[in-house]
Amino acid sequence: MARVVGSRLARPDGPGKVAGTTRYVADLHFAGEWVGGTVRANVARGLLEAIERDAAFDFTRVVVVGPQDVPGANVIEMLTLDQPALASREIEHFGEPLLLVAAPDEATLQAALAALRPRITPLEPVFDPRASTKVFKEIRIEKGDVESALAGATRTFEGEYESASQEQLYIEPQGVIALPPDENGVVTVHGSLQCPYYVQKTLVRALGLPAEKVRVVQEATGGGFGGKEDYPSILATHAALLARKAGRPVRMIYDRHEDLAFTPKRHPSRVRIRSGVDGEGRLLALDIDVLFDGGAYTTLSPVVLSRGCIHAAGPYRCEHVRIHGRAVATNHVPYGAFRGFGAPQTCFAIERHMDHIAAELGLHPFELRRRNALRLGDRTATGQLLKESVGAQAVLERIAQRTHIDTHPWRAPKTTRKRRGLGMSFFFHGAGFTGAGETMLHARIALELDAEGRALVRSASTEFGQGTETLFKAIAAEALGCEPDDVLVAQPDTHAVPNSGPTVASRTCMIVGGVLARAGRELAARIGGNGPFRERARAFVRSGGDSRVEATYQTPAGLEWDDKAYRGDAYPAYGWAADVAEVEVDLDTFDVRVVRFWSAVDCGTAIQPQLVVGQFEGGSLQAVGFAQLEVVTTRDGRFQQDRMATCIIPTALDAPDFTTDLVEVPFSGGPFGAKGVGEMPMDGGAPAVLAAIEDALGLHVTRIPATPEHLLELWLAAHPEERL
Repeated sequence: MARVVGSRLARPDGPGKVAGTTRYVADLHFAGEWVGGTVRANVARGLLEAIERDAAFDFTRVVVVGPQDVPGANVIEMLTLDQPALASREIEHFGEPLLLVAAPDEATLQAALAALRPRITPLEPVFDPRASTKVFKEIRIEKGDVESALAGATRTFEGEYESASQEQLYIEPQGVIALPPDENGVVTVHGSLQCPYYVQKTLVRALGLPAEKVRVVQEATGGGFGGKEDYPSILATHAALLARKAGRPVRMIYDRHEDLAFTPKRHPSRVRIRSGVDGEGRLLALDIDVLFDGGAYTTLSPVVLSRGCIHAAGPYRCEHVRIHGRAVATNHVPYGAFRGFGAPQTCFAIERHMDHIAAELGLHPFELRRRNALRLGDRTATGQLLKESVGAQAVLERIAQRTHIDTHPWRAPKTTRKRRGLGMSFFFHGAGFTGAGETMLHARIALELDAEGRALVRSASTEFGQGTETLFKAIAAEALGCEPDDVLVAQPDTHAVPNSGPTVASRTCMIVGGVLARAGRELAARIGGNGPFRERARAFVRSGGDSRVEATYQTPAGLEWDDKAYRGDAYPAYGWAADVAEVEVDLDTFDVRVVRFWSAVDCGTAIQPQLVVGQFEGGSLQAVGFAQLEVVTTRDGRFQQDRMATCIIPTALDAPDFTTDLVEVPFSGGPFGAKGVGEMPMDGGAPAVLAAIEDALGLHVTRIPATPEHLLELWLAAHPEERL
């Protein structure tokens, strides 16, 4: 049989999505279902005095749920319990849910929502994270003696770097359908989501039920990018509360406006860096301050900050590092998960700072990175010893071979009205949960044979466009020694699959895939024999052999992590990459067009190379939008880009010519040498694009998105003679 790992499998979810026959949650219908909606706060901060009912509306036609109707705890369980399912008194952000309504049809629902009018006493909100006095999470990372190293440095540099928020804009908006308790008392929720067991955990607490009485089923999901990690827990709770009181199925599927206006987005950031170098530009010290706006509630801010801080020093060797990070509360809509999970913000900052150092020293940016890149045997900012699978030098060499960025005359003077520029970034990304997270989770999968001799993978890892099903078929087939067609993947359903953890943090391939590979090898050993797999498997099942294997994640030997000190092995392994962007900037409009984009990527063994390339191209296009196109602003706590007409992201017409080279440096702890890849492409695109803009215009831009208005402002400040 041909080797499966490294081959190109057809995606099992592909034909249905292309043909339009795949059924998403909006395509599901249950007998007697009603529709649900939300009464929301119209201020960013205040005290709820009452909700007045219009006497002209007949409320016997609908079902209304308030905080008093929550049978369990009136909270959304995430990392903390500070967010209510429904606010009862204190309002912390615009659009905060106050009441829920279910009605037999959309017209009745809208009439009922209009007839419920909150009366709120406004309070002074906090929108500037620098003015916040409430800290969700604070992190300190210390290595060496930063102040002494700065004092002894040949040159020191300072910079402040800012990134705005970003909207995930998945193709399919948030949506769930909740069913009331069945004859066994089981509440079921079908939804577009990434993490079935996260949703179940929240429902258990809010409904006051044991886990076996709460079933969560992931339906075909039209994109997530992190945006369907946390928010489905809120929406599922709302729908389940309505279904419980109405005694019938309730569907809550947001339209695009509601989705854009009230769901979490990427955390805005401010990062300040002080650095010291020796006479050859080698880093001696890094002093980094990270500030994230968390919005009104904690949600996932602590882990977003964690990853951001761990990546803040970049993929660079430096013996003296101090990183101080805070995620703080404001009265913005809560910020949450988005691809990269805090790393894109800090990677942007350190990469822009490296370009600042290069420009001041008169040293080529590529050479500065080559001199400072982490190598095998070095230690990261947390003190982690890099023992294997370090592709830093390999990706730098490959990107130089492909683009000749190492000899490009960066920031050379240009005179045309349309100016081309070339810029680079260099970055790494930890795969899996931070520190002891994977050890505490104990991710589990099951692999079993059916009567026909096919292997069924049971896992809570979800498919939402990134290729999980294809990946699992390849890993299982390789481990079992069978054909991919001999492998099936079960629908994620908390009543049918073990808890393999959330589909986040670049963990599906390396962590869950590694557990699957081990289960596959064990099952193959049980079956034994020679000949076609399915024949042997059928015979094994008929003979009464134990045809189900359950496997649990095992932490690689030698990993140690101190969560209090933030010291030790932050991740089992890192992916490494380098990007180069070519841009064209029009000096009449300051419009930026990204013309070409190259990536060199070490993700360990590429289980399915075409999936890796697709992840990198798609993620890099998101990063291009983050860099200079996607604008997310707020006014009085409201997102202003709350329509498709104003929420702009790159389209196919904006996509540059992509070239992605895979540099495979296998990791012994991953399945067949694989590491994670899903988040990594989000890290490098923005700094590469801004470095290319700097090459074209000679402007050191420290804020994203680098809109035409911002570039014009900087240009006129540098060229006052061009002011009208």
